[in-house]
Amino acid sequence: MAPLLSIESLRVEYDGPRGAVRAVDGLDLAVEKGSTYALVGESGCGKTATAYSILRIAEPGRITGGRILFDGRDLVTLKEKEMRRVRGASIGIAFQEPGSALDPVSRIGTQVGESLRIHRGLTRRAAWAEAVKLLAAVSLPDPERHARSYPHELSGGMKQRVMLAIALSCRPKLLIADEPTAALDVTIQAQALDLLRTLKAEYDLTVLLITHDLGVVAEIADRVGVMYAGRVVEEAPVGDIFATPAHPYTKALLDAVPADAAGNEPLRTLPGTAPDPVSFPSGCRFHPRCPARFAPCDAVEPATRPIGPARTVACHLDDPRHAGAGPATAA
Repeated sequence: MAPLLSIESLRVEYDGPRGAVRAVDGLDLAVEKGSTYALVGESGCGKTATAYSILRIAEPGRITGGRILFDGRDLVTLKEKEMRRVRGASIGIAFQEPGSALDPVSRIGTQVGESLRIHRGLTRRAAWAEAVKLLAAVSLPDPERHARSYPHELSGGMKQRVMLAIALSCRPKLLIADEPTAALDVTIQAQALDLLRTLKAEYDLTVLLITHDLGVVAEIADRVGVMYAGRVVEEAPVGDIFATPAHPYTKALLDAVPADAAGNEPLRTLPGTAPDPVSFPSGCRFHPRCPARFAPCDAVEPATRPIGPARTVACHLDDPRHAGAGPATAA
């Protein structure tokens, strides 16, 4: 069975004062129907640009190459009129900053009902009634009262629930959740994840989760793509990623997670900074920061290769083609 979403060699660029900013540069991933796929990585690696590109809302960026196959159609080739039928109806998105995404001068019920009026042709009255039901479905307290509220009258967690209601209003096949637990405290974060699991089962959703929080990944994801400098460098089932990370970048991300809640152990950090997307380094893009780099890393771009059942990695380590070369010690 073909995946519901398949991205092949995607490239997305933004114009910058020093040249083209390659936010996404040769990305490949596949999301199976009914699964939760987590795309993880540092800020600036291209996660949100990928999400926006799927919906063709990456402006002022532009897609310069690759394909985005959704339910058998290449979204890159669709005309804008056709994409409007996809957004909201077939693919829903819960944006990273609900406080910014919601219209400050429009009532919550009106905003939730907008997609229902556009895609399902409901009247204002019918759309409002359905919006109240959706707000109840995402466990917003007193949905009838809060449907009449404005965004500034809601807490951060409540706004996040409103975003989910909007994203699910037309029962999409794919939900893109961009940092759904950002800026939420631990208790509300747990409630948000429980709600997402419940909604996934109830609405028969496929979820693309965009996050940098590995705790969230461990809690809810089935499969993980680790993104660095515009491309996926490791992809595996979630259990394999945490048990046996294969790419040095994945290992560094996991090492940076606090292991001692009491704070008795020093926090490990990832040295250096993400590369300049205007001018990526030659060879492996992670090699300037990699403690395991060796001869081929600074000159040869690693190919993505299988390393086990349903696992791939883009790294020269343990590649038979470089047997005997041996990694260097940390710089």
